[in-house]
This record gives sequence, C-alpha cells and structure tokens, in this order.
Amino acid sequence: MTIDPLNPLYLRDELRGLMALLDDAVQDGASVGFLAPLDRTMGEDYWRDRCREVAQGRRMILLAREQARMVGSVQLAFAGQQNGAHRAEIERLLVARSARRRGIGTALMRAAEAAAIEQGRTLLILNTRTGDPAHALYLRLGYQEAGTIPKFARNPDGTWNTTSILFKHLH
Repeated sequence: MTIDPLNPLYLRDELRGLMALLDDAVQDGASVGFLAPLDRTMGEDYWRDRCREVAQGRRMILLAREQARMVGSVQLAFAGQQNGAHRAEIERLLVARSARRRGIGTALMRAAEAAAIEQGRTLLILNTRTGDPAHALYLRLGYQEAGTIPKFARNPDGTWNTTSILFKHLH
C-alpha cells in the first residue's frame, strides 16, 4: 500500500476513485456529511471544492492505494486563523469496505499526523459518530474525547446521531 498527497492538478484523474470511496461510505451508513443516496453532482462538487482548498494550501488530502486502486483517504484542514496556526482538523477518514480491517485507516491517520507535524501543526481535532469503529480507532491512536454533542449530525438515512469531539497533541 502507498499513501500520497492528492495533487490538485490531477483531480480529473482521481475523481472516479474519490467518488467511489464517498459513495461506498454513504451506502455503508457512515456519517460523512451526505444523505443517502449520494447525489453525484453534490459529491463531485464537494471534491472539486476540497481540491481548490488543496491548491490554496488550506487542506491536504492523503490517498491510500493498493496496486493503483484507491482504497482510502483522509483530509487535514489547516486552521487559517493566526492564533490557530498550530492546529488542523482531521476530516473524512474513508476506507473502502472491501479493504477494511487491514490497517489502512491506522496508516492514513499516522500519515496525516506526520504531515501535520511537517506543516507545523501540533494539535489535531476531529469529530466522529459516537460508538462507530472509527471512534474506537481514534481512541486507540491516542485521541482524547473532549465531549459529545447529541443531534450534531444526521446519518445517511436521516436519523440523528451523537457526535464525539476528539483531540490529540502531537509532539
């Protein structure tokens, strides 16, 4: 498996893989910002907007591949405020269902942490649906729970979920 940052110049080439990851997550019921069924236009617009942020240096998207097939991604959104230049937010850790339970999520998170340090970011924050496998993964990786918020977001089926807010100081 390889993990590399998305080059915004190649979004057209990467869009199919990114859409497949997002659609797979929504079909699986993941709380990743979209309701089911995934609207293709909304999904493509989402990736185009994120790619613009990558080009502006406000975000990094890491892509995991196995034999050229995209099997996962994670994003680092860099805080833009002067007093927040030490932090970034982890967003949308996606691992294809067919590739789960093989350490890809852990590898993506470790790569995101290393990239954050390279960018001078020493505090990572994230939110995740309370009780999900990803929640357990983050706790295993040393993230601490700051609290939970009931009815923070909707699941793809429209029902409410409780979201946990987590953080990790990097050294």
